[in-house]
Amino acid sequence: TVLKFYEQEFIEIVVNCPAVVVCRCSPTQKAQVVHLLKKYAKGRILAIGDGGNDVSMIQAAHVGVGIQGKEGVQASLAADFSITQFSHVARLILVHGRNSYKRSASLSQFVMHRGLIISIIQAIFSSVFYYASISLYQGFLLVGYATVYTMFPVFSLVLDKDVSPQIALTYPELYKELTKGRSLSYKTFLLWVLISIYQGAAIIYGSLVLFEQDFNHIVAITFTALILTELLMVGLTVRSWHFLMIVAMMLSLVCYIFSLLIFRDFFDAEFIQSLEFGWKVIVITLVSCLPLYILKCIRIKFSPPNYAKLMQSHGK
Repeated sequence: TVLKFYEQEFIEIVVNCPAVVVCRCSPTQKAQVVHLLKKYAKGRILAIGDGGNDVSMIQAAHVGVGIQGKEGVQASLAADFSITQFSHVARLILVHGRNSYKRSASLSQFVMHRGLIISIIQAIFSSVFYYASISLYQGFLLVGYATVYTMFPVFSLVLDKDVSPQIALTYPELYKELTKGRSLSYKTFLLWVLISIYQGAAIIYGSLVLFEQDFNHIVAITFTALILTELLMVGLTVRSWHFLMIVAMMLSLVCYIFSLLIFRDFFDAEFIQSLEFGWKVIVITLVSCLPLYILKCIRIKFSPPNYAKLMQSHGK
């Protein structure tokens, strides 16, 4: 009767509840409540059930969680996530859900940064030389940049975590911060665009200034600085190091050094082994990364995020 004649009054009460429990109702009524919440409530709707009569409700929600219980596995098979106990919901959301959002945000931003910075270098190179339609990097280098040279460190960010599972479960407020969407927003997107523009400009202009007499080697210079910059940026973003992250960084670096020695058509072996090449490339890389590291340290010093405060307090 309520769902049929008093839908508006019913939903005004329901949307203000921290959680909604629907029991002793038909599968259709359970799904109808979920549809109303999706229509009027803000945010994502999570439905949890353990029986066959919960299948329609689970499938109607944005995210469905099925509990394997005495009533069988119908709910688990229809759900996005399957658990064995209701108490596991806390860890599923507060630990795995939070990490998933944070890692997805970091990974997506780095994928954008990785593609944008090399595009900025190409755009500035073309503009400096009278908008000549010449590709700075050959096809092999472009393919290598998107794969073996940067893929492993960037995708190793899926192992990163800012707080331990114990802290995430102890302080659910950390999860509540995610509802503000600060990890992945228009602001963070524009910030990474500015970072890419600055670093791309620093690499190409730094190469033109420091290696004015070695223009023939601009590909080796800028590409080496680009790879080092990308690896350093991954290192600056990581909040807790994992063994596989270090392996990924070393693997990419070894692959690039091996390429320098193998592909003589792209790189002059004698030139890249010179001391001048080494220290100037390091200077260009530091110019592109060091200011960002200093700004990050200043921000953490004067406005530390909540997870940093918790880690410091627990560390003490």
